[in-house]
Amino acid sequence: MKHFSEIEAYAADHKGGPAALEALLAKPKSADALKAIPDSRWLSKMSKCLFQAGFNWKVIENKWAGFEEAFEGFDPARWAFMSDEDLDRMLKDTRIVRNGQKIVAVRDNACFLSDLAQEHGSASAAFADWPLADHIDLLAMMKKRGGRLGGATGQIFLRRMGKDSFILSRDVVAALMRDQIVSKVPSSQRDMAAVQEAFNVWHQQSGRGLTQMSQILAFSAGS
Repeated sequence: MKHFSEIEAYAADHKGGPAALEALLAKPKSADALKAIPDSRWLSKMSKCLFQAGFNWKVIENKWAGFEEAFEGFDPARWAFMSDEDLDRMLKDTRIVRNGQKIVAVRDNACFLSDLAQEHGSASAAFADWPLADHIDLLAMMKKRGGRLGGATGQIFLRRMGKDSFILSRDVVAALMRDQIVSKVPSSQRDMAAVQEAFNVWHQQSGRGLTQMSQILAFSAGS
């Protein structure tokens, strides 16, 4: 496995030098900043990510104000008890994209967030306090307990919320394969454990978080 300084050097070469690379890197939110985010905003972002999955992102972006109105601000306590009448009404509401499975996933995620709030005081605290060294367990938990939050959808959601996280994009996977961390797109528990172990080692070497290491890996592969 390459030392992370080598990977960072590749990325800097692709992006015009160390200063240019640094300027491109995102800065995740602190744990305190994440905890200050109301749980309704977690449900809103989850919902936006799952509606955008496999769909035209721009269409969802343009309609999102209508989604906010139709879902009354995405209060998890409200939508955890989505009734059949609510669902029927949503399936006729032209302010949103009327995909029944995804509408039901909003209810499932409202239940998920409500459960996290009972367990941790707030859903935001659960996400904020999850250790980076066990990030794959957070992804697995979201896939198991949430609605349609597996794979890229869950990864993109966490990044957009500001949680320090990696996204296994095409370029990141290409870099992981180049450096012989995995031999294919990671999907099994074994492959994901290998990815986590590599990120943990690189964190010790670089002091960087998952978001920036993920970006640097992608840039090192040429994007």
